[in-house]
Amino acid sequence: MHTISHPLHFHHQIVLENPRISIKSYTKTRKFRFSCCSSSPSKLGNGKLGARSEYKPNWLDNFFLNSFRNKLVEEVGWDSEKAGYDGMMELVNGLMIGRTTRQTNQAAVRILKSLFPPYLLELYQMLITPIGGGKIAAMMVARVTIITCQWLMGPCSINTIQLRDGSSCQSGVLVERCKYLEESKCVGICVNTCKLPTQTFFKDHMGIPLLMEPNFTDYSCQFNFGVLPPQLENDSALQEPCLDGCPYSAKGGSKGTKRVLNTKQCPRS
Repeated sequence: MHTISHPLHFHHQIVLENPRISIKSYTKTRKFRFSCCSSSPSKLGNGKLGARSEYKPNWLDNFFLNSFRNKLVEEVGWDSEKAGYDGMMELVNGLMIGRTTRQTNQAAVRILKSLFPPYLLELYQMLITPIGGGKIAAMMVARVTIITCQWLMGPCSINTIQLRDGSSCQSGVLVERCKYLEESKCVGICVNTCKLPTQTFFKDHMGIPLLMEPNFTDYSCQFNFGVLPPQLENDSALQEPCLDGCPYSAKGGSKGTKRVLNTKQCPRS
Protein backbone atom coordinates (compact mmCIF):
# COMPACT_ATOMS: atom_id res chain seq x y z
CA MET A 1 0.00 0.00 0.00
CA HIS A 2 1.44 3.40 -1.01
CA THR A 3 0.67 6.88 0.30
CA ILE A 4 0.30 9.42 -2.49
CA SER A 5 0.04 13.18 -2.01
CA HIS A 6 -2.45 14.63 -4.42
CA PRO A 7 -3.63 18.27 -4.47
CA LEU A 8 -7.31 18.77 -5.18
CA HIS A 9 -9.00 22.16 -5.34
CA PHE A 10 -12.73 22.60 -4.89
CA HIS A 11 -14.52 25.88 -5.46
CA HIS A 12 -18.20 25.02 -4.92
CA GLN A 13 -20.16 23.97 -1.88
CA ILE A 14 -21.60 20.50 -2.42
CA VAL A 15 -24.88 19.62 -0.72
CA LEU A 16 -26.01 16.02 -0.96
CA GLU A 17 -28.94 14.21 0.59
CA ASN A 18 -27.48 10.77 0.03
CA PRO A 19 -26.38 9.51 3.47
CA ARG A 20 -23.93 7.05 1.87
CA ILE A 21 -21.68 9.84 0.63
CA SER A 22 -19.62 11.96 3.00
CA ILE A 23 -17.80 14.82 1.27
CA LYS A 24 -16.25 18.07 2.43
CA SER A 25 -15.70 21.02 0.12
CA TYR A 26 -12.35 22.61 0.79
CA THR A 27 -9.02 23.64 -0.73
CA LYS A 28 -5.90 21.95 0.54
CA THR A 29 -3.41 19.23 -0.21
CA ARG A 30 -4.63 15.80 0.80
CA LYS A 31 -2.99 12.39 1.10
CA PHE A 32 -4.65 9.32 -0.33
CA ARG A 33 -3.85 5.70 0.39
CA PHE A 34 -4.86 3.67 -2.61
CA SER A 35 -5.84 0.07 -2.05
CA CYS A 36 -7.98 -2.24 -4.13
CA CYS A 37 -9.39 -3.88 -1.00
CA SER A 38 -12.76 -2.82 0.38
CA SER A 39 -13.48 -2.45 4.05
CA SER A 40 -17.04 -3.65 3.46
CA PRO A 41 -17.93 -7.24 4.32
CA SER A 42 -17.62 -9.61 1.36
CA LYS A 43 -21.00 -11.20 1.99
CA LEU A 44 -24.41 -10.46 0.56
CA GLY A 45 -27.09 -9.05 2.78
CA ASN A 46 -29.04 -12.31 2.68
CA GLY A 47 -25.91 -14.36 3.37
CA LYS A 48 -26.94 -17.04 0.89
CA LEU A 49 -23.83 -16.85 -1.29
CA GLY A 50 -21.30 -17.01 1.52
CA ALA A 51 -17.87 -15.43 1.41
CA ARG A 52 -16.63 -13.92 -1.85
CA SER A 53 -13.38 -15.13 -3.44
CA GLU A 54 -11.11 -12.13 -3.03
CA TYR A 55 -8.76 -11.10 -5.80
CA LYS A 56 -5.31 -10.21 -4.45
CA PRO A 57 -4.27 -6.93 -6.11
CA ASN A 58 -0.72 -6.07 -7.13
CA TRP A 59 1.08 -2.77 -7.74
CA LEU A 60 -0.32 -2.55 -11.26
CA ASP A 61 -3.88 -2.92 -9.96
CA ASN A 62 -3.29 -0.03 -7.56
CA PHE A 63 -2.11 2.03 -10.52
CA PHE A 64 -5.35 1.21 -12.39
CA LEU A 65 -7.44 2.15 -9.34
CA ASN A 66 -5.51 5.39 -8.94
CA SER A 67 -6.01 6.30 -12.62
CA PHE A 68 -9.70 5.42 -12.63
CA ARG A 69 -10.34 7.33 -9.43
CA ASN A 70 -8.58 10.44 -10.74
CA LYS A 71 -10.79 10.40 -13.84
CA LEU A 72 -13.89 10.04 -11.66
CA VAL A 73 -12.77 13.04 -9.59
CA GLU A 74 -12.34 15.10 -12.76
CA GLU A 75 -15.83 14.17 -13.92
CA VAL A 76 -17.78 14.71 -10.69
CA GLY A 77 -15.74 17.68 -9.42
CA TRP A 78 -15.02 16.43 -5.89
CA ASP A 79 -13.31 13.56 -4.12
CA SER A 80 -14.35 11.17 -1.39
CA GLU A 81 -12.56 11.25 1.95
CA LYS A 82 -12.43 7.46 1.94
CA ALA A 83 -9.40 5.64 0.60
CA GLY A 84 -9.23 2.84 -1.92
CA TYR A 85 -12.19 0.94 -3.33
CA ASP A 86 -14.70 2.38 -0.84
CA GLY A 87 -13.85 5.92 -1.87
CA MET A 88 -14.08 4.98 -5.54
CA MET A 89 -17.61 3.61 -4.99
CA GLU A 90 -18.67 6.91 -3.40
CA LEU A 91 -17.45 8.68 -6.52
CA VAL A 92 -19.41 6.22 -8.69
CA ASN A 93 -22.52 7.07 -6.69
CA GLY A 94 -21.75 10.76 -7.23
CA LEU A 95 -21.57 10.19 -10.97
CA MET A 96 -25.35 9.67 -10.94
CA ILE A 97 -26.22 12.69 -8.79
CA GLY A 98 -27.87 15.52 -10.72
CA ARG A 99 -27.68 13.64 -14.02
CA THR A 100 -30.19 11.80 -16.14
CA THR A 101 -29.40 8.17 -16.94
CA ARG A 102 -28.31 9.22 -20.42
CA GLN A 103 -25.97 11.87 -19.02
CA THR A 104 -24.55 9.30 -16.60
CA ASN A 105 -23.91 6.89 -19.47
CA GLN A 106 -22.18 9.60 -21.46
CA ALA A 107 -20.02 10.61 -18.48
CA ALA A 108 -18.96 6.99 -17.92
CA VAL A 109 -18.02 6.63 -21.60
CA ARG A 110 -15.91 9.79 -21.36
CA ILE A 111 -14.09 8.34 -18.36
CA LEU A 112 -13.37 5.06 -20.14
CA LYS A 113 -12.12 6.86 -23.23
CA SER A 114 -9.87 9.14 -21.17
CA LEU A 115 -8.03 6.15 -19.69
CA PHE A 116 -6.40 5.38 -23.06
CA PRO A 117 -3.50 7.24 -24.71
CA PRO A 118 -4.36 9.52 -27.65
CA TYR A 119 -5.00 7.76 -30.97
CA LEU A 120 -4.65 4.26 -29.50
CA LEU A 121 -8.37 3.52 -29.81
CA GLU A 122 -8.52 4.88 -33.34
CA LEU A 123 -5.50 2.83 -34.41
CA TYR A 124 -6.89 -0.32 -32.82
CA GLN A 125 -10.21 0.12 -34.60
CA MET A 126 -8.46 0.82 -37.89
CA LEU A 127 -5.73 -1.84 -37.83
CA ILE A 128 -6.80 -4.65 -35.48
CA THR A 129 -10.59 -4.78 -35.46
CA PRO A 130 -10.99 -5.70 -39.17
CA ILE A 131 -8.71 -8.77 -38.88
CA GLY A 132 -10.53 -12.09 -39.05
CA GLY A 133 -13.94 -10.50 -39.13
CA GLY A 134 -13.36 -8.93 -35.72
CA LYS A 135 -12.72 -12.19 -33.85
CA ILE A 136 -9.05 -11.46 -33.21
CA ALA A 137 -9.85 -8.05 -31.76
CA ALA A 138 -12.62 -9.52 -29.59
CA MET A 139 -10.32 -12.21 -28.19
CA MET A 140 -7.59 -9.65 -27.52
CA VAL A 141 -9.81 -7.29 -25.53
CA ALA A 142 -11.19 -10.23 -23.55
CA ARG A 143 -7.67 -11.06 -22.40
CA VAL A 144 -6.83 -7.44 -21.69
CA THR A 145 -9.97 -7.27 -19.55
CA ILE A 146 -8.69 -10.18 -17.47
CA ILE A 147 -5.33 -8.46 -16.97
CA THR A 148 -6.61 -4.97 -16.18
CA CYS A 149 -10.02 -5.27 -14.54
CA GLN A 150 -9.96 -7.98 -11.87
CA TRP A 151 -9.20 -5.33 -9.24
CA LEU A 152 -12.57 -3.79 -10.14
CA MET A 153 -14.75 -6.86 -10.65
CA GLY A 154 -13.02 -9.68 -8.79
CA PRO A 155 -11.82 -13.04 -10.14
CA CYS A 156 -12.77 -13.74 -13.76
CA SER A 157 -11.77 -16.08 -16.57
CA ILE A 158 -11.85 -16.49 -20.34
CA ASN A 159 -14.62 -18.71 -21.71
CA THR A 160 -16.03 -19.70 -25.10
CA ILE A 161 -19.18 -17.96 -26.29
CA GLN A 162 -21.48 -18.37 -29.26
CA LEU A 163 -21.58 -15.55 -31.78
CA ARG A 164 -24.68 -14.42 -33.66
CA ASP A 165 -23.57 -16.31 -36.79
CA GLY A 166 -23.56 -19.59 -34.86
CA SER A 167 -19.78 -19.88 -34.62
CA SER A 168 -17.93 -20.06 -31.31
CA CYS A 169 -15.12 -17.86 -30.10
CA GLN A 170 -12.96 -17.61 -27.00
CA SER A 171 -13.89 -13.99 -26.54
CA GLY A 172 -16.00 -14.31 -23.41
CA VAL A 173 -15.11 -13.19 -19.90
CA LEU A 174 -16.96 -14.69 -16.97
CA VAL A 175 -16.87 -12.64 -13.79
CA GLU A 176 -17.29 -15.07 -10.93
CA ARG A 177 -19.02 -12.60 -8.61
CA CYS A 178 -18.83 -8.94 -9.48
CA LYS A 179 -17.40 -6.88 -6.64
CA TYR A 180 -18.58 -3.65 -8.30
CA LEU A 181 -22.21 -4.80 -8.29
CA GLU A 182 -21.99 -6.30 -4.83
CA GLU A 183 -20.50 -3.16 -3.29
CA SER A 184 -22.99 -0.82 -4.98
CA LYS A 185 -26.02 -3.03 -4.19
CA CYS A 186 -27.81 -1.19 -6.99
CA VAL A 187 -29.09 -2.40 -10.37
CA GLY A 188 -29.17 1.17 -11.67
CA ILE A 189 -25.51 1.80 -10.85
CA CYS A 190 -24.55 -1.48 -12.53
CA VAL A 191 -26.58 -0.71 -15.66
CA ASN A 192 -25.86 3.00 -16.05
CA THR A 193 -22.24 3.30 -14.90
CA CYS A 194 -20.95 -0.07 -16.13
CA LYS A 195 -23.03 -2.23 -18.48
CA LEU A 196 -24.46 0.32 -20.94
CA PRO A 197 -21.46 2.69 -21.13
CA THR A 198 -19.01 -0.20 -21.45
CA GLN A 199 -21.04 -1.69 -24.30
CA THR A 200 -21.17 1.73 -25.98
CA PHE A 201 -17.45 2.36 -25.47
CA PHE A 202 -16.29 -0.88 -27.10
CA LYS A 203 -18.72 -0.57 -30.03
CA ASP A 204 -18.22 3.13 -30.77
CA HIS A 205 -14.54 3.59 -29.94
CA MET A 206 -12.98 0.18 -30.66
CA GLY A 207 -15.43 -1.22 -33.20
CA ILE A 208 -16.12 -4.32 -31.08
CA PRO A 209 -19.71 -5.27 -30.24
CA LEU A 210 -20.19 -6.27 -26.61
CA LEU A 211 -23.08 -7.81 -24.74
CA MET A 212 -22.78 -7.77 -20.94
CA GLU A 213 -25.12 -10.04 -19.03
CA PRO A 214 -25.11 -9.32 -15.29
CA ASN A 215 -26.82 -11.90 -13.11
CA PHE A 216 -28.54 -10.09 -10.25
CA THR A 217 -29.13 -13.30 -8.32
CA ASP A 218 -25.59 -14.64 -7.95
CA TYR A 219 -23.76 -11.40 -8.97
CA SER A 220 -21.84 -13.07 -11.78
CA CYS A 221 -21.49 -11.32 -15.12
CA GLN A 222 -20.85 -12.65 -18.63
CA PHE A 223 -18.98 -10.44 -21.10
CA ASN A 224 -19.64 -11.45 -24.72
CA PHE A 225 -17.14 -9.63 -26.94
CA GLY A 226 -18.21 -9.83 -30.57
CA VAL A 227 -21.94 -10.02 -29.79
CA LEU A 228 -24.28 -7.10 -30.40
CA PRO A 229 -26.50 -6.21 -27.42
CA PRO A 230 -30.30 -6.09 -27.84
CA GLN A 231 -32.23 -2.86 -28.18
CA LEU A 232 -32.72 -1.12 -24.83
CA GLU A 233 -36.41 -1.91 -24.74
CA ASN A 234 -35.60 -5.61 -25.08
CA ASP A 235 -32.77 -5.70 -22.54
CA SER A 236 -34.00 -7.56 -19.46
CA ALA A 237 -31.28 -6.01 -17.27
CA LEU A 238 -33.04 -2.66 -17.55
CA GLN A 239 -36.24 -4.09 -16.07
CA GLU A 240 -34.69 -5.64 -12.97
CA PRO A 241 -36.10 -4.82 -9.53
CA CYS A 242 -33.96 -3.41 -6.73
CA LEU A 243 -31.50 -5.64 -4.96
CA ASP A 244 -31.62 -6.39 -1.26
CA GLY A 245 -30.23 -3.39 0.54
CA CYS A 246 -30.39 -1.09 -2.50
CA PRO A 247 -29.82 2.39 -0.99
CA TYR A 248 -32.13 3.98 -3.57
CA SER A 249 -35.10 1.66 -3.16
CA ALA A 250 -38.12 3.28 -1.56
CA LYS A 251 -38.63 0.18 0.54
CA GLY A 252 -35.05 -1.09 0.59
CA GLY A 253 -36.71 -4.43 0.66
CA SER A 254 -36.52 -7.97 -0.54
CA LYS A 255 -35.39 -8.64 -4.09
CA GLY A 256 -37.17 -11.98 -4.07
CA THR A 257 -40.47 -10.47 -2.96
CA LYS A 258 -40.29 -7.81 -5.63
CA ARG A 259 -39.72 -10.40 -8.33
CA VAL A 260 -42.84 -12.28 -7.28
CA LEU A 261 -44.94 -9.12 -7.12
CA ASN A 262 -43.52 -7.89 -10.45
CA THR A 263 -42.96 -4.39 -9.10
CA LYS A 264 -41.08 -1.60 -10.83
CA GLN A 265 -37.44 -1.84 -11.75
CA CYS A 266 -34.67 -0.21 -9.75
CA PRO A 267 -35.40 3.56 -9.57
CA ARG A 268 -31.93 4.33 -10.92
CA SER A 269 -32.06 2.02 -13.94
